[in-house]
Amino acid sequence: MFGKIFLVLYVIVQILVSVLTEYSIKNSRFFDRLGSKTRIIRIIIYAALAAVPVLGAYLPKSGFKFFCMAIGNVWLGFFMFYAAFVVILFPITQIIIKSRKTDDKSLVGRAFQFAFLVAFVIFVYGLIHAQQPKLVNYDVELANEAAKGEKVKIVLLGDLHLSVNSDIKLTEKMVELANECDPDLIVIAGDIFTSNYEGLKHPEKYSDAISRMHAKYGVYAVCGNHDVDEDLIGGFSISPVSEAFRTPEMEQFFADSGLNVLYDENVDIGDGILTLVGRIDGEKAGDGTSNRLSPEQLLKDTDKSKPIVVLQHEPVEFKSLADSGANLVLCGHTHNGQIFPGNLVVPFFNENGYGVKELYGSSTVVTAGVGYYGPPMRFGTDSEVTVVNVTFK
Repeated sequence: MFGKIFLVLYVIVQILVSVLTEYSIKNSRFFDRLGSKTRIIRIIIYAALAAVPVLGAYLPKSGFKFFCMAIGNVWLGFFMFYAAFVVILFPITQIIIKSRKTDDKSLVGRAFQFAFLVAFVIFVYGLIHAQQPKLVNYDVELANEAAKGEKVKIVLLGDLHLSVNSDIKLTEKMVELANECDPDLIVIAGDIFTSNYEGLKHPEKYSDAISRMHAKYGVYAVCGNHDVDEDLIGGFSISPVSEAFRTPEMEQFFADSGLNVLYDENVDIGDGILTLVGRIDGEKAGDGTSNRLSPEQLLKDTDKSKPIVVLQHEPVEFKSLADSGANLVLCGHTHNGQIFPGNLVVPFFNENGYGVKELYGSSTVVTAGVGYYGPPMRFGTDSEVTVVNVTFK
């Protein structure tokens, strides 16, 4: 549903921005000589770039489809900022021109040049910044008599989003940072893939890198809403849930990576220091449904005398989890908005959209994640490896 809404909005914005761009070029002193001569070439290039994300979404699986997906995501990264600046600056220039009571419209051309330059600088910065993960540390205290005095260092990863725009160097940096922490436990909060497996070049390199992560009590993971095979446009699904299935190749990748994937099940960690509970994703379970256990069902048979840590993809149902006995809930999914102003919007739709927060008597931690979906960039947010230092008192 969101994918189709995005497609309609994308087409409308493309038409609007292309018209405003042509108008701006006509009134640009810089382009006044080249404008008319290069118009046909310019329109063809612009139309091709605009069509690439759509081709990547709707073409049948092939090397060309994945090429279009990769180029389309890059184009979207630049276009979103360019379009925003053009749409904002154009009416401002019209107001200024009218206030001056002049027919000189060169200001429109200068505004277009400014929009292009600033959008390009932000775009390049975002591409580079997304490949530079950093460590984020949180200290969490949990009251539990059975584990009193114990300390557990948990490295929380999430949203690797391995796909057409992935870079093995980012995954290797993630592994290096995680191992440097000398963690007791490593957990991955879903979205290991971005809705396909075939688009990832050399998957064996990624599984080999991930398999080199080491923790005293092991590496565990849950799946997210993108750990299924489906078609996307701009990061939004155009496939119904009934057609969203996890593939055998994905499952084999998890095994090759040394991940212990939990599907609505729990495991004792560190000879019973704590119980780790991994949830199926509530949006796409991976079998064409949204079926998963409720918090009450999930935690019904867990030993409540031990600390209970819940690992899930989306930061939801915090109250029900706390009421059912969860002491700590670890999530991802939001990317902390990934691209400004998304980081300003996320808090309005989530009780905890990013960071650490006490809710309903339990602690919640949401990581911004390592990777990216849609445009392969981060602006206003960081790619991060999250360290949760848990002390039981």
